[in-house]
This record gives sequence, C-alpha cells and structure tokens, in this order.
Amino acid sequence: MRLSQVCRIKVLYYGLGVLMVIGFTLQILGIYFPKRFPKILPLHLVTEDPLPSYRTCQPKQHLMFLKTHKTAGSTILNLLQRYGERNGLVFALPYEYEFNYPYSFQSHDVKGYNASSPPHYDIMCHHMRFNYSEVRKVMPPDTFYFTILRDPANVAESSFSYYRYWTMAFKKAPNLKAFISHPSRYYKPGDINNNHALNPVWFDLGFDSDAPFTETYAKSGIRAVENIFNLVLLAEYFDESMILLKEELCWDLNNVVTFKLNSRETSKTLDREDIEKLREWNKLDWNLYSYFNHTFWDKVERFGRARMDYEVKKLKEIRQQLAKLCLEGSGPVMAEQIKEKALKPYQPETEKILGWVVREDLLHEVRISCTRMVTPEHQYKDLLDTHQFSLGASNDSVVAPTPVGIIGRV
Repeated sequence: MRLSQVCRIKVLYYGLGVLMVIGFTLQILGIYFPKRFPKILPLHLVTEDPLPSYRTCQPKQHLMFLKTHKTAGSTILNLLQRYGERNGLVFALPYEYEFNYPYSFQSHDVKGYNASSPPHYDIMCHHMRFNYSEVRKVMPPDTFYFTILRDPANVAESSFSYYRYWTMAFKKAPNLKAFISHPSRYYKPGDINNNHALNPVWFDLGFDSDAPFTETYAKSGIRAVENIFNLVLLAEYFDESMILLKEELCWDLNNVVTFKLNSRETSKTLDREDIEKLREWNKLDWNLYSYFNHTFWDKVERFGRARMDYEVKKLKEIRQQLAKLCLEGSGPVMAEQIKEKALKPYQPETEKILGWVVREDLLHEVRISCTRMVTPEHQYKDLLDTHQFSLGASNDSVVAPTPVGIIGRV
C-alpha cells in the first residue's frame, strides 16, 4: 500500500475519532441543533443505564418538587429547570422568586393562572409552604410529587448562618452555641421568620411547626407526606437520591447530572451533643427524617445495592467529565471571582455563597449548555419567565435579578 494511502486512512480515522468525541460531549449536555445541521451519530455512552433495553416506561414530565429550605434543593431545581427548558415544558412560576412564602400556597400565586380557564403546566418547583388542595388546582392529575429532607441538625446550622439577621430567634442569640444550649430562651412563636428556627421542614410541608410533639401528630404528618409524595430524597445521600429519582421518572443518567449550587464558603462542624440537642429541639423534623431515611434505604435495597453503587460511580464520572469540559478550575469560587453577572449567586449579608466560572474557549452551543448547569436559580427563573411571557426574547443570556427579599431564596 502506498504511503499516501496510509496517511489518508490515518487522517480519516483521526477525523472519525474527533467526531465521536464531539458527539459524546453533545449527548451528555443535551444539546439539540436545528434541522439544518447534520444529524449527530447515535453513539451510546458508557455511562448509560446498565439495563436500558429492559425499560418500557415513558419519561415523566408532570412534576411537582417541594423545595424545602437548606436541603440542597437549589441543585435539584437547576436540573428541573434544564430538563424543562430542553424539552419545551411549561413551568408554574411565581411572580417573584417564591410562591408568596412563608404564607400557605394559593393557586393564584402562579403567574398567569386563571381559575376559570386553567392553563396547562408541566413543572412546579419553586419555594412554597405546601398546600396540596391548591397545588392540585394547578398541576395535572398524573403529576409526580417529590421532595428532599436533611438531618435537622445540619439544617439548623445552615439556617442559623444564612438567616442570622432575618430570623428573630437567631438574631436574639449571641451565637449558634448559645442558641443550641437554650433555644426556647430566644424562640417565640409568631416572631418574624421564626419558621426557620423550629421544625422548618415540617413548616414547609404545610404543618404546624409550633405544635407540641406527640406520636399521634407526628405519625399523622408522616402518613400525609407518604400519601402525597411519590418519592422523598435525602440531602446527605444526594447521588443515591438522583439515581432513585431518575429511575422513578424513567429518565436516563445524563438528566440528573448536577454541579452543587448555592453552597456556603464555610460551615461549622457540630459535636455529638449539639447534634442531639438540635434534633430534640426540631423533634417533628427529626421524626420525619428518621422515618423517610428508613424508607429511602428500603428503596435502595429494592433497586439493588450493587446496581446503585455502579450507577453512582457512573454519575460521578459524568460529573467529572463535564466539570473538565465546562468549568474553570476544579471547584466553586467566590462570587467576586465570577465576571459574568448572570452567574453570580445571591449574597446574603451573613454568608459568602459560592458559584462557578464557565470556560470562555467553548463552542457557542456548548457554552450555553455549560452555563445553564451553573446558572443560579433566580437568574434561571427570570430566563424561564422571559421564555414564557415575552415572545421573541433571546435565550442565550440572562440578566441578574434585583434582590427583592431574603425569604425563600435558598
């Protein structure tokens, strides 16, 4: 064979390899080109579900996510926003950045909702104080309901730091240690934003967070949650939660890849005694968490431990690949290091919230998808609002919103 022929074959193989890498990347990012572009080769990712050929379900697209406070909900919100945008779904959006929180949700809190001729909505996912009867007026009958919980001690530590000057019970306490030692000394029912200081998740679920703990009341709340919500996730086991979520929704692994959003620069490590005190103070939340921790691991067992470990490993691999492709540096950075205003997370007075820097040297379409993965929730909400209520608007950029208040921003 002539040398020139050998060289041509090598060039062809090299070109094919480049195309395969590009196709692999675009499939992960979920980029869809207009019809004028040639179709990308249908490559199968090594990170796909282990047994995709056995799945006969249809992807669920009617979703209601109750975003509880300080429980990694912002990261889940982002994956729902991306999935909905990519698939042309309609969001039930608040007028601002939450559904009139901390007041109980009402259907008229949804922008554009008309009771006499209700519009069709696919996804509801912003902060609210849950009110099932009103949510049902907005969402389709086959809606999949899910939420996320976190150990109340961790919620309390994070809430004290984030809401330090907005929650009266926290504001009265000289420091976290003092609050943990004598919470009832600083807590008064009805004080401003005190819903963050006692059983905050119980409150978000629509229950009375000031009610004294009784086994009967706690069990009635658990039954209500179990009857309404199809899945309850755990923040401490976020990757396992994403695997269970994609399985329930009949999604593939790429749909639940995320970068951690709204994380704090620092957090305090609690000792065992403080953890126990905070769990006792937030006893309704702790009882709820304990119960659904048990049901969570029952679901993992039914899913299969070996399969769970395999899929979590693959999920982490995709995340690492996308971080290398999309991001500058290996981790989140301080807001002042982010040049793009649309990617700067909201900064409360008491905390430094970290964000991400997207690489500049990316193809335009790839950079848009990378940017979406790290767009803070308020900017993303504004983007979706523009899509749904402003015809002809550009969807390549978002404008950072003007802060309108602290409650519901986490």
